[in-house]
Amino acid sequence: MKTLRDIKVGGTAKVVKINGEGAIKRRIMDMGITKGVEIYVRKMAPLGDPMEITVRGYELAFRKADAEMIIVE
Repeated sequence: MKTLRDIKVGGTAKVVKINGEGAIKRRIMDMGITKGVEIYVRKMAPLGDPMEITVRGYELAFRKADAEMIIVE
């Protein structure tokens, strides 16, 4: 099982599933991260957190703890 956190800078991935419940899952989905969407990993902070991704044409800073909830292929 591969998560968004495992994707290296410059890589792309397609969302398969979002784990989590309630408000956390809803917040991730409200950011535009839904099943089937392509995500491109643009940058990683010097200490690794947060990561910067591009989803649906806009940039988004994303914490690694949240990235572990997103299953990708």
